[in-house]
Amino acid sequence: EGEPGEGHEPFEPPRFWDALGQTFKATSQEATKLSLAFSRPPLPSAEDCQKLSEDVQNAIFAVATVYYSLPKGQGTTLRKMVRDAITEVVEGMIQLTETILNTPLQSLCQEQLISTGGVWEACEQASSMPQDNQAAVVSTLAACLAVVKDALEEMEHALAEGQDPYSDIMEDDELGFRGNRDTYWSEADRKLLGPCMGLVKASKACLKKVLGVVKTYGKADSSEQIAQLDDLADIANEISPSVDELALSMYPPMNQLAVRLNAAKLASVLKKVLEITKISHVCPSSEEGWVQFLTGAVDHNMDKIKNFTQGEL
Repeated sequence: EGEPGEGHEPFEPPRFWDALGQTFKATSQEATKLSLAFSRPPLPSAEDCQKLSEDVQNAIFAVATVYYSLPKGQGTTLRKMVRDAITEVVEGMIQLTETILNTPLQSLCQEQLISTGGVWEACEQASSMPQDNQAAVVSTLAACLAVVKDALEEMEHALAEGQDPYSDIMEDDELGFRGNRDTYWSEADRKLLGPCMGLVKASKACLKKVLGVVKTYGKADSSEQIAQLDDLADIANEISPSVDELALSMYPPMNQLAVRLNAAKLASVLKKVLEITKISHVCPSSEEGWVQFLTGAVDHNMDKIKNFTQGEL
């Protein structure tokens, strides 16, 4: 909770990342100490428990303190990644503590080993975390692209199975056929599927292209560049949920009006991504061609969807 304060001293990235790495390392060591203390009888004394508790608390406070030295101006995408990493460490330590409290003290149990390993893994993230906003936005876009790719492959697989995407799970053994016609796409539905798939493919192409230009031209040297990258990440994060909503509405029984509304929402998000890309520093004039092409592709597919669903309004 809360916002990192803007310090009076100039921000020094190497110093920040070194400090964060050190606090993560210290937290990992405290998790090990805590786990070992409760790995076999006898129980630690009340005094030792108090000391262990204070050391764990101090380690967590140290990590949080370093986070609050990361200025807002370094980028909201970067700050969210650091905050999420720290949250994972805190939650891991809570889980380890709860496991110890809820497990009879006999020997080191599997749950305790897993919880301890979870804290170690969370603490190790510091070394591989993006260290500026450009790298953080690249990571965000790559994650969005992976989700959209999966959704597209799933839909292509369903379409390749033919008229009945649920044929493998809807068989009626006694009757020998599927009695529920709601599992079929009608001819009108199948016409609508084409431009819907076109929009999903445009989503994948859009993310792939934006990821490419952010990798190539993205910079985090000025507050304007950092803010533009954050705007791109924020709107790109809306693509995969919008793709999921459209994909779910495409399965039979299809409500064509719902499909049209979900397609319009996705088209709007894609056009916003393309507009933000075009006016940002990641899009020199040499890259404007694909922005125009994909804008046209989104409009073309959306026009087709509107034509096919006109009777639903």
